[in-house]
Amino acid sequence: MSQADLLAQDPVFQLKGSMLAITVMELAYNDLERLDQQLSEKVAQAPAFFGNTPLVLALDKLPEGEGSLDLAALMAVCRKHGLRTLAVRANRAEHIAASEALDLPVLPPSGARERSLDSAPKAPHKPAEPEVRPSKIITSPVRGGQQVYAQGGDLIVLAPVSAGAELLADGNIHVYAPMRGRALAGIKGNAKARIFCQQMGAELFSIAGQYKVAEDLRRDPLWGEAVHVSLSGDVLNITRL
Repeated sequence: MSQADLLAQDPVFQLKGSMLAITVMELAYNDLERLDQQLSEKVAQAPAFFGNTPLVLALDKLPEGEGSLDLAALMAVCRKHGLRTLAVRANRAEHIAASEALDLPVLPPSGARERSLDSAPKAPHKPAEPEVRPSKIITSPVRGGQQVYAQGGDLIVLAPVSAGAELLADGNIHVYAPMRGRALAGIKGNAKARIFCQQMGAELFSIAGQYKVAEDLRRDPLWGEAVHVSLSGDVLNITRL
């Protein structure tokens, strides 16, 4: 059975692929039990259907009046079936607050961004400066299944990163140890973000939505070496560090 066939069965959610190999799951109902059941059915039909798939949870399509959403419980249901939440797409204050409490990045709702226009012209104003936060420094090993996110700044890891672990940063990512997990820098679109690692053995490198997976990385002559990863256009460049 194809992936399209699996997704065509009246789900409580819709799954949409993206160029970053990150899945967007749009929730149609606040019903964790039903979601758990439907995800179980997908996995039963195709055991490798998800397999640690990076996920964006889209909450902006949820109808109002269905009670409060337990975001931590929702993430736990997704993780149970191999979906690993990287970010949340939301437009309600309570969903945004819940995401920030769990240190998850919040993406804007889908569709056109609309705003009301006043009839009277307004004086031009200087755009607000982006918030820059101090670098997040991790000194202990990052194990498989762990996710570390540096919001608004750089992520610096001074210990090994195991396969199955995920590093995310709005800025640069530095790994001064063997890197065997996933590293996603500039996740909010910063194309100038960089990735530095002492020993390249990664499952995935991504900068601003452009990525290379393990199959591509293993063919690189610098596999296992200290590298510097940057973005030129839509191509990731890997050079010796």
